[in-house]
Amino acid sequence: MNVLVCGVGGQGVILCSNLLADVAFATGFDVKKSEVHGMAQRGGSVVTHVRYGKKVYSPLIEKGTADLLVAFEMLEAVRYVHFLCPEGWMLHDHYRLDPLPVQIGAVPSPEDAWLAERLAARAPRRLGVDAFLAARGLGDSRVQNVVMLGAASRFLDLPIEEYRAAIGRLVRPGLVELNHRAFERGRELVGAVGPRPA
Repeated sequence: MNVLVCGVGGQGVILCSNLLADVAFATGFDVKKSEVHGMAQRGGSVVTHVRYGKKVYSPLIEKGTADLLVAFEMLEAVRYVHFLCPEGWMLHDHYRLDPLPVQIGAVPSPEDAWLAERLAARAPRRLGVDAFLAARGLGDSRVQNVVMLGAASRFLDLPIEEYRAAIGRLVRPGLVELNHRAFERGRELVGAVGPRPA
């Protein structure tokens, strides 16, 4: 199983992929993970590759082979959609976080319709969720990543109890309960919205 997780520095992409890798490993799979987060501290692009199965030889997902692409932000969804395989699913937040050149007015902001067209052309099997808004509703927008993990869990055949255990292992003790609620909220978002793989 090839899962690509992408977003912007500060959104918790790496923690999300660490949790997913931990769940897959605890379930008994061979797991490989890789991450790229160059200018993440400055709001740059962050992408992680998580691969698990009976035997995995490389940590990198080749373009056109991701079974699931999890995008925390719309521009990053468009940036990495070419990694998705033809039968793959994209799960993306509707949230927009424009890069610095857009914020300072050096380049125009892409219109939502343009982004939607690009995703429709490359990812016919996709589902948008409002994870950032859900995280804010829980009282802390920083748990957007675990809301997205909960949503992604609907697409993966991994035991739910292992996600809860991984959160307990990898999240600071004072934040475990909040992250458990964020995970459940993500599952609810996808469960309420509908189409997902069998």
